[in-house]
Amino acid sequence: TIPPHTIVMKKVLELQQNPHSSFSKNQCSENETDSRLSALPEKLKQRLLPFQKEGIKFALERNGRCMLADEMGLGKTIQAIAVAYMYKAEWPLLIVVPSSLKYPWIEEIEKWIPELNPEDVNLIDNKTDIGRIQTSKVTILGYGLLTTDARMLIDALCEQHFQVVIVDESHYMKSRNAARSTILAPIVQKAARAVLLTGTPALGRPEELFMQIDALYPRKFGTWSEYSKKYCNAHVRYFGKRAQWDCKGASNLDELHLCLSKIMIRRMKDEVLTQLPPKVRQRIPFDLGKDASKEMNASIEEWEKLMRKLHSCSTETDNPFIQVMGLITHMYKQTAIAKAGAVKDYIKMMLQNEKLKFLVFAYHLSMLQACTEAVIENKVGYIRIDGSVPSSERIHLVHQFQNDPDKRVAILSIKAAGQGLTFTAATHVVFAELYWDPGHLVQAEDRAHRIGQSSSVHIHYLVAKETMDTFMWSMLNRKTCVTSNTLNGTKKSLEIEEADNEQWDFLNAAMAWVPNDNLQGSQDEMFFTHVRINTLWMQPSSCVE
Repeated sequence: TIPPHTIVMKKVLELQQNPHSSFSKNQCSENETDSRLSALPEKLKQRLLPFQKEGIKFALERNGRCMLADEMGLGKTIQAIAVAYMYKAEWPLLIVVPSSLKYPWIEEIEKWIPELNPEDVNLIDNKTDIGRIQTSKVTILGYGLLTTDARMLIDALCEQHFQVVIVDESHYMKSRNAARSTILAPIVQKAARAVLLTGTPALGRPEELFMQIDALYPRKFGTWSEYSKKYCNAHVRYFGKRAQWDCKGASNLDELHLCLSKIMIRRMKDEVLTQLPPKVRQRIPFDLGKDASKEMNASIEEWEKLMRKLHSCSTETDNPFIQVMGLITHMYKQTAIAKAGAVKDYIKMMLQNEKLKFLVFAYHLSMLQACTEAVIENKVGYIRIDGSVPSSERIHLVHQFQNDPDKRVAILSIKAAGQGLTFTAATHVVFAELYWDPGHLVQAEDRAHRIGQSSSVHIHYLVAKETMDTFMWSMLNRKTCVTSNTLNGTKKSLEIEEADNEQWDFLNAAMAWVPNDNLQGSQDEMFFTHVRINTLWMQPSSCVE
């Protein structure tokens, strides 16, 4: 018996051998573009802002193949729906999205294309749910189903020959070796029209762009080897005695930006939405307690000792990189627990302003739990979205926060709720933890700072001194310079104000955090919406998606 993944990859290779060949033919003239815009559904046409119409024209002038990379909050979804509608005669349409955004996409496409009936839109729920692919006008698929064991699904998608494809949050294709990238890329290549949407095409480095570019225009930027040597500063690097290619660097960024501008359109909010109130970032540093500092210092010393061994080639481990990453992961989790008490105090301080609605982003379950405890102890209404919340529930929780004045806090996982959702009812965003690349953080910031926001948005980064936060903050600034140069053509670090240390002195005196067992089993639906305190601390995983 042939393994399922072998059959799937054979089907993928067949698609790759026959990519669509007329990428640059039959481009629309200016008059033709204006004429086609006038044919959009009236409600959709009236909602489009001038810069969004320019984005649609950009796509049409490239024969329906491009990347819409506007900054988060500028309405890429409505632009993509409009472009897809222009090619309605060539449907069926395939829309690939993060699993958490499947239902928001259904809501959007039914709102802007009212002629679609519910039976015209097919949401694929699992790897065997293929019954309606052949008969539906629109198929919506989550990235999570694109795996090598999804033989039946991949066969059905390939046989349908989708000629119009939308890939939302296309940076999910950043890894060349991931199954979803190798399966999805040839489907995009085969389609006559393909629109990739992402506010963060490269989350931290140029290597993350290659699969997206190659899906739209195969070999336009050369092979991976050619691209990496030219734009990723590819070179051999030694980890102890082990040599491997390092493609995580950056080079020739001005040239890369120029090449990208031919297939990608990117506008920033300060360029096209001058009426949008500003985003104000603050970095709020604080010291840990004595015991927590001692533990963190021991971990940092261990890390420095290991790095010295690596550079001196004295380590005996077969794969020292795994050892380094294991220690870094431990320090990241350790930082979350060490600063959780201070974060909890900070949230309680913000809750003293009874008119304030705000978001709190975290990564680890321990930190999400500490944030949840702070709100429950103050008996304040809130919602919570993490990786355990089904996609179908998330949009309802968003509506609650947006419309219910008593839901004052949204506690959110950076990975599960950091993209595609709208929280413009909030005026403040608190980052209880940092993340590994600036793209995810900016995505999360822009859940509140986007079209529909009428107030300034204040972003607060809580940074614990002499912890993993210190290293991550420096790394985030370096990555921001690289991605800004590549995507925007200018070198730019995170624009942030340093908070007044005296104002936040109370954080330095925060008690160490331990789970509040007294809250376990609390079910008072009057002040909270989605909480599983009694199960969170018992779960073996330290983080959520």
